Amino acid sequence: MGSFVGRLRALALALGAPGLFLIAFLDSSFLSLPEIADILVVYMVTQHKSRMLLYVFATLVGSLAGCLVMYYIGLKGGEALVRKRFAGGTIDRARAALQRHGIATVLIPSILPPPAPFKIFVLLAGAAGIRVGQFTAAIVVGRGARYLLLGLLAVHYGDRTMAYVQDHLVMVSLVTVGVLGAGFLAYLWWSKAHASKSR
Repeated sequence: MGSFVGRLRALALALGAPGLFLIAFLDSSFLSLPEIADILVVYMVTQHKSRMLLYVFATLVGSLAGCLVMYYIGLKGGEALVRKRFAGGTIDRARAALQRHGIATVLIPSILPPPAPFKIFVLLAGAAGIRVGQFTAAIVVGRGARYLLLGLLAVHYGDRTMAYVQDHLVMVSLVTVGVLGAGFLAYLWWSKAHASKSR
């Protein structure tokens, strides 16, 4: 597996933005490549800072495409498929979180780095029949925030970014979730205000 991952990494570096798309797609769908997309975003942005938005966008679109594949697998395969892939206790806890917190159960893990569980929530979102528009929005916001933050840190800190993120993992994750939470609350407030004005 190590040599395979090494070849994938080399291919991604050779291809540039399409390589980031490929790695993010594979990681979010059929393979588990923990942190490789993150590391490649940081490395490529460090080498070509002017391409930061391109690299972030390519990684985001690849991750979204991979997540949608898993979502539709969950949608078609349902509970039986999810139970083949994950232990029963893990599924029950994930399902309880999904029922309690809704789409936020997909949004928040999409921001957090490994070892935070993510794919089980993607599959369960499909199995639970969460609307594809809601699911897509959660992935775009969560993964977009994650890769954009990494890109900005890479512009500022260069190749020290991953060390900085690992040293301040909790703080970085909490700040990102906090910013997104504040934005979500602002959106809810705006929606309610807009709805009351249109009555």
